[in-house]
Amino acid sequence: MVFHGEIPLRTTSRTHWLDITSQVETILKKSKTNSGICLVSSQHTTAGLTINENADPDVQRDFFWKLNHVFPQDSSFAHSEGNSDSHIKASLVGFSVQIPVVNGELKLGTWQSIYFCEFDGPRNRTVTVSVVGE
Repeated sequence: MVFHGEIPLRTTSRTHWLDITSQVETILKKSKTNSGICLVSSQHTTAGLTINENADPDVQRDFFWKLNHVFPQDSSFAHSEGNSDSHIKASLVGFSVQIPVVNGELKLGTWQSIYFCEFDGPRNRTVTVSVVGE
């Protein structure tokens, strides 16, 4: 069985970290899947997804600070839109995450949440969730 859902998002700044775990869980519950895999995928080339710590907000600050330090917005990039740094960051972070589904729940660690990572906002975005299982 395969079930698909979408999560519409609105980011509010150039870089933005959104916890989308509860929205993914809502789609998982609609799928009625007891055991399988949940694939969460960004539909954008300047945004990514990660699973990371949900307890200390300094993780978010450090995450963006380091990425911006290594890959700053730079007018010397050839890409005419001026967002090459965002493309690089999204490629490095990745466009999808996979989470096991066990007993109808996402099998995440105690301190883990699913985060949408905006690198070129603010924008309207879409995340696709596909649940494969039984």
